[in-house]
Amino acid sequence: MRMRKKPNLIPRMEWCAAVQVTQPESLRGRWLEAFPGYRELRVELGCGKGRFTADSAFDEPDVLFAAVERVPDAMVVAMERVCERGIENVRFIDADAVRCTEIFAPGEVSRIYINFPDPWLKKRQFKRRLTAPSFLALYEQILKPGGEIWFKTDNRPLFDWSVESFCENGWTLSQVTNDLHKNGPAGVMTDYEAKFHAEGVPINRLVARKVILP
Repeated sequence: MRMRKKPNLIPRMEWCAAVQVTQPESLRGRWLEAFPGYRELRVELGCGKGRFTADSAFDEPDVLFAAVERVPDAMVVAMERVCERGIENVRFIDADAVRCTEIFAPGEVSRIYINFPDPWLKKRQFKRRLTAPSFLALYEQILKPGGEIWFKTDNRPLFDWSVESFCENGWTLSQVTNDLHKNGPAGVMTDYEAKFHAEGVPINRLVARKVILP
């Protein structure tokens, strides 16, 4: 779904400037040094309107969240949510996921969240999926040993394809489910997820960890 253009985008972004990092490459390797007092750094790829971002950061105030989003019209809503609630442990980055190794140093990130990404349904587009092998190789670089990827989607074909992609590229999977909320709401939801759950759409979820060879 195409995001509608937000009125007064620039002044709205300026009002939230304190939570945006405009030159994230300058913080590569020193995110926790630049923002002291946090025990770890987590990255959300494609934060959208930020419900998951804001609620996760609120629940864990000792964790620094870096929310990456390439659509400013979505990101400004997320930024406003964080600012209006006075949440201090989130920084927003206007960038594409392919740039993650330019922004984060090897072993700097403890967890990556990928929530409801574009499924890129045409076969020729599969390489653009955020769980494609080329992206998994990037994530492996920035995750610390034992770091995890938490992945959720309503798209079952994408999920099944992603399970194969993870396994074929040396990741171990846990908490794999095709109906996350079967027994009631579980965990922090995105806006899309809450809508899907209300409509009875099952949510697929997994946690992936890179296999460390001896």
